[in-house]
Amino acid sequence: MKKIIYSLAALLVLLILGRYLRSATPDTGYDLNSFAELPVQVGGRIKPLDSVARNTLLVLAARQKVETIDGQTLSPIEWFLDLTLRPERADTHPIFKIAFPDDLGLDGLAQPGKRHYSFTDLRPHFETINQQFREIDPEPKTRDAYQRQIAELNNGLSLYHRVMHSLHPIGGAQRLDQLADEYRSYLSLLQPAMAELRKQQAGEEYDTELVKTFLGFGEDYLRLSQTAHLRVIPPPAPIDPMDDWLNLGDELLNVIQTGQLSPYAMSYASLTMAYRAGDATTFNQTLADLRQRVAADFPDDIGRVHFERLFNGFKPFAIAIDLYILVFLFVCISWLRWPTTLGNAAFWILCLAFVLHTFGLAARMYIQDRPPVTNLYSSAVFVGWGAVLLGAFLEKFHRNGIGAAMAALVGFSTLIIAHHLAMTGDTLEMMRAVLDSNFWLATHVVIITLGYSAMFFAGALAIAFTFLGLLRRKFDKDAARSLCGMVYGITCFAALFSLVGTILGGIWADQSWGRFWGWDPKENGALMIVIMCAITLHARWGGIVRERGIMALAILGNIVTAWSWFGTNLLGVGLHSYGFTDSGFLWMCAFALSQLLCIALALLPLRYWRSEFGRERRV
Repeated sequence: MKKIIYSLAALLVLLILGRYLRSATPDTGYDLNSFAELPVQVGGRIKPLDSVARNTLLVLAARQKVETIDGQTLSPIEWFLDLTLRPERADTHPIFKIAFPDDLGLDGLAQPGKRHYSFTDLRPHFETINQQFREIDPEPKTRDAYQRQIAELNNGLSLYHRVMHSLHPIGGAQRLDQLADEYRSYLSLLQPAMAELRKQQAGEEYDTELVKTFLGFGEDYLRLSQTAHLRVIPPPAPIDPMDDWLNLGDELLNVIQTGQLSPYAMSYASLTMAYRAGDATTFNQTLADLRQRVAADFPDDIGRVHFERLFNGFKPFAIAIDLYILVFLFVCISWLRWPTTLGNAAFWILCLAFVLHTFGLAARMYIQDRPPVTNLYSSAVFVGWGAVLLGAFLEKFHRNGIGAAMAALVGFSTLIIAHHLAMTGDTLEMMRAVLDSNFWLATHVVIITLGYSAMFFAGALAIAFTFLGLLRRKFDKDAARSLCGMVYGITCFAALFSLVGTILGGIWADQSWGRFWGWDPKENGALMIVIMCAITLHARWGGIVRERGIMALAILGNIVTAWSWFGTNLLGVGLHSYGFTDSGFLWMCAFALSQLLCIALALLPLRYWRSEFGRERRV
C-alpha cells in the first residue's frame, strides 16, 4: 500500500508540473519567444514585452489569455502582436471585462452571459462612456459600484489605446503597411523642409506643399509622443543606466535636431510591415538583427530580461498553489487512514512547494534587484513563504500533519491574495523614493513581515486546535499540550521579530522623515501586533488562560495582524497608505468575522467537544 500511495502522490505532482511546464507558445511561424523578450521601458523599469502583454491583459481582462470570436485562444504575446502590429484585428478580440454591463446604461451593449467585450463592441459608446466618466466623483474612495465600473472601463480604454500606439504612429491600415517607407520619406524631407521653413520665416517665397507635408508629420508625431505608453528607443551609446528611454513619438521629433533616426525605430517599422504582410521569414530575420543590437547595447541587462520572460512562463507561484492544495488534502486524509505514509508524502510535497515558492521569491529579487518585500503583492508572497518555512520545521520534528496542513493553508491563502493583487498591473513596479533603500527593505521590512508570518501561522495552528478539539475523537490532552507549545513558541518568535522590526522602522522613519514615531496608522498597527503578542504571552505566563484561552488570543492575533499588514494600507491616509479599494475592505471585514467565529468555537463549553481532550476536561 505504501508504494501505491507514493506512486499516486508522484503522479499527481507530475500532472501539476506538466500542466504548467508544457509549452504555451504555439508554432505560428513567427519567432514569438524572441519578440516577447524585446526590452522596453515602462513605469521606470526595463522589462520584456512579454511582461507588458501579461500585465496589460490582467488590467483589462483579469486573465492572461484571450478567447477570440472564432473560438481561438491567444497567448498574451500573440494578442500583443495583434494589438500593436495589426490593431484592426485586435479590436475584435473580447478583452474588456465588464462585470455588470447592464448597470452601465449603454444601449445595445449588454449580452446575456457575456462579461468580456471587444474594442469594436464599445466603439459606438465611447462618447457616452467619456461623458459618464467626467460626471463621476473624482475621489476614488467615495465612488459607488457603478462609478468604479465606469472609471475602470474608461481607464482601460485609454490604456488599450496607448499600448496600441507604442510601436507605430496613429493611423490606419494603409499607413502601417508602408511604415518604413513613411520614415524614409520623413527623413528625406527633413533638410529641404527646414530650408523652406527658414525661407518662410524670412518672408521669402517657399514651397507651401512641402512645408505642409512636413508639418503634418510633425503634428502626427507630437500626438504620438503624448500617447505612446511604452518607451521603446534606448538612448544612444554609450548608454547610461540612468538615462530614460524615449517613446517612438519623441524619437521621431528628435530627428529634427539630430538628423538621424534610431535603428530601433526602423526595425520596429520593418517588423510591423512584415507581420502585416504575413512574411514570417522577414519578420524573424528583422527580429534576429534587432536582438543582436539589443545584446550589444545591453550586455548586462539582456540576461535579466531573458530570465524575466522565462519566469513569466514558468509560473512557480501558480504551481505552488496547486501543491499546497494537494498537501492539505493528503494531511486531512492521513488523519483518517494511512497516517504515516500519507503524512510523509504530504511533507515532501510541502518541501517541493516551498522550493518553488523560494525560487519565485529569489527570481523576483534578481529581476527587480531589490529585497523580497517591496509592495503589497510581494509582502503577501513573503508572508506565505515565512509561514511555510515555520510549518515545515514543525512538521519535521512533530510529524503529526498539523504543521504541514497549516503551512499549506497559509501558503495557499497568501498566494491567492497575491494573485488578486496582481490584477492592478506590474507587481515589479518601481518604488517611491522614500522606500527606495535596499538596506532598510532588507532589514525593517523583511523582519517585520516575518513577524506577520509568525502571527498568521500561530493563528492557523490555533484554528487547527479548535477544529481538532471539536471534531476529532483522538485529539487528547498530550496532543493539545503539544499544539499549545507550538503556538507559544511561534508567538515568542512573532513577538521578537515584530518588536525588532517596529524599532527598525522607527529608525528608518527618523532618517527619512525626521521623526522616530508619528502615530501613523501603519506604525500603530505594528505596535498593536507587539501589544497583542505581549498580552498572549503574559496571559499564559500568569496562568490567566489555559489551552483554549491562548488559542482564542492567537486567533485574535490574526485580526490584529491582518489590520496592520493590509488594512492600514487601504485607509487612504498616512504616509504608508497605498490606496483604498472597496473590495479589499470587504474582504478584510469578512476575514475578521471568520476569525471571530473561530474564537467563539474555541470558547464553546467543553460538553460540545467530541475529542478526548474535551472528555478529559469534563471529568
